[in-house]
Amino acid sequence: MKVLRTPDARFEGLADWPYAPRYQEVVDADGTTLRIHYVDEGPRDGRPVLLMHGEPSWSYLYRKIIAGLVAKGHRAIAPDLIGFGRSDKPAARTDYTYERHVSWMSQWLTALDLTDVTLFCQDWGGLIGLRLVAAYPERFRALVVANTFLPTGTGMTDGFRAWLEFSQNVPEMPIGGILKGGSGRDLTEAEIAAYDAPFPDESYKEGARQFPTLVPVTPEHASVAENIEAWKVLEAFDKPVVTAFSDDDPVTRGADAQIQARIPGTKGQPHVTLKGRHFLQEDSPNEIVEVIDALIRRS
Repeated sequence: MKVLRTPDARFEGLADWPYAPRYQEVVDADGTTLRIHYVDEGPRDGRPVLLMHGEPSWSYLYRKIIAGLVAKGHRAIAPDLIGFGRSDKPAARTDYTYERHVSWMSQWLTALDLTDVTLFCQDWGGLIGLRLVAAYPERFRALVVANTFLPTGTGMTDGFRAWLEFSQNVPEMPIGGILKGGSGRDLTEAEIAAYDAPFPDESYKEGARQFPTLVPVTPEHASVAENIEAWKVLEAFDKPVVTAFSDDDPVTRGADAQIQARIPGTKGQPHVTLKGRHFLQEDSPNEIVEVIDALIRRS
């Protein structure tokens, strides 16, 4: 596997990003060693809040949420998925599969030996994060599920269909522009540049290109069977689960009701609808901090 690594200089002086990089190596089944970047802020002995991003963002999406959680005394951990942020980037699209991502992040989770975890997940952070919960339910104490789902080949929204079409046909993938378009507020030029930073040219974007095609929205997709098995665990997960979807996301609209219907831990929880589009971390960061903080204190 050929692996690209974004030069460190691309991440110097980013707006609102004072966090020191940390790294953990994982090993693919083919023997390739890959480096995963993550942010780990707040008290070492604090219960970890795991913040998982999706496509095509990176942990920069959580910059304000990290600061807010630390200010409330929590430990905030935000990794970059392989192919994104400061993490390594396989150069071939075929090197990106759903099951590889689950394996890579499973290795990362167990290498850090994270336990008593409160998970906040959005977009692919949920597709991978909920698989981690299903694989290691004993490591998680509570979940906040936002603008995401665990698909099992039963179809897609019109919003996702439009995103899939765009992502596979746009000549140059405008990462920062995608974040801007998927946020309700106007991102600054500095923020857009920060989202572009991990990708010096199109060769670094193969993961971003491939991810939309990996979402198992048809019965023929890979990982349908694995997600069905994961749901069996989630349908017995009775620890606290809060949904915090936004009010203007055409991609995942309606999935919060399905999650509330299927995961027993959602019963009796104060579910919220936050203001924002798909990237609600940009639109409602303070509200997200309050949701997470309240959940930790209740649980």
